[in-house]
Amino acid sequence: MESLKQALVAQALSEGFDACRVCRPWDVPRVPERLAEFLKQGYQGQMGWLEERSHWRGDPSMLWPEARSVIVLGESYTPNEDPMATVDQPDIGTISVYARNKDYHDLVKKRLKRLARWLIAEGGGEVKVFVDTAPVPEKPLGQAAGLGWQGKHTNLVSRHLGSWFFIGSVFTTLEVPTDRSEVDHCGRCRACLDACPTDAFPAPYQLDARRCISYLTIEHKGPIDPKLRSLMGNRIYGCDDCLAACPWNKFAVEARELRYHAREDLIAPELADLVQLDDTAFRAKFSGSPIKRIGRDRFVRNVLYAIGNSGRADLRRFAQDLCEDPDETIADAARWAVLRLENDAKGMESP
Repeated sequence: MESLKQALVAQALSEGFDACRVCRPWDVPRVPERLAEFLKQGYQGQMGWLEERSHWRGDPSMLWPEARSVIVLGESYTPNEDPMATVDQPDIGTISVYARNKDYHDLVKKRLKRLARWLIAEGGGEVKVFVDTAPVPEKPLGQAAGLGWQGKHTNLVSRHLGSWFFIGSVFTTLEVPTDRSEVDHCGRCRACLDACPTDAFPAPYQLDARRCISYLTIEHKGPIDPKLRSLMGNRIYGCDDCLAACPWNKFAVEARELRYHAREDLIAPELADLVQLDDTAFRAKFSGSPIKRIGRDRFVRNVLYAIGNSGRADLRRFAQDLCEDPDETIADAARWAVLRLENDAKGMESP
C-alpha cells in the first residue's frame, strides 16, 4: 500500500490539489464533545442542520461504517490582490475572496471524482467524495491527517498554504497508510481574534456563528440584529478579516486554478449597482458563483446594510426606493439605511 500512497499523492497534485494527507475516520475522538458544547451554547444560530446531522458530523465512521481511510485534500485559492483593500471604501461592497469567481464546490468535487476513479482503477475498493455540503467534520479530519491545524479562529491553517485553501475528502474502504497529525502552531498569537469586527469569538478556538459576518450574510434568514448591522461595514457576502490577519499566510501559495482568481467586476463592486439588481439580473450576474445560492433578496438586504453604514448621502435614494419593497426584510433594511444616512447628515447618533 505504500507505493499506492505515493502514487496517490502524485496523482492528487497532478489533478490540481496542493496537499494530500490521509487519516482514519475515527481519528477525531474529541469532535462529538466539542460539537455537543457548540450546540448547547446555541452558537449554530439558524443552522439547524448541524444539530439534525450531529451524529454523523460528530463521528465520521458512522457516516459510512465500511470506510477505512479518509484522504483529505487541500486546494489553494490564495488571492493575488489584497483581500482587505475594499473594507474602507464606503461606496464599495466587499465580497469574500472565495466567492469572487466560480463556485468552488463544483470545481473541487470534479477533481475529487477524478481522483476517486483513479484510486478505484489502481487499488480497487469503494469510495465516496465530500466537499463542504455533507455532514463531514472536514477541519478536524484535516488536522488528524496532517493537512493543518484548527487555529484560534476555528479554521484550518497550514504551514505551507496559510489560511486560503479549500478542503475536500475521499472516503475509501482501502487501508491507505496514514500521515502524522498536525499540532497547533498558533502560540500566543491572537491576530485573528482581534481582527473580528463583531467579536464573534467568545474564547480562542470557539466561534459564535450568531455574531459571525460570514454566517449573518450567507446563512441567516430575515433581518439581522440592528446592533450587529453597523459592525458589518461594507461586507456584503462573507468576511475574510480573521483569515487575512493570520501571519501564516506569508507561506500561502497563489491559486493555480484561474477560476478562483477574482472576476474584475467582483473585486470592488459599487453598492449603487448591486442594490438595483432584480432577480433576473442577480441570477445573470452571479451565474456559476456561490453568491447565487443566497438569492437576490438576502443579497440586497446585505447591500442595504452596507449602504446604511456608508455615510454616503448620494446612496440614500437607492435605499429610499426599496422602503416599500414586497420583501419585508428588504424593506426593513432599506428603512434602516435611510435613517442611518439621515442621522449621519444631521450629525446624530445612528441606530
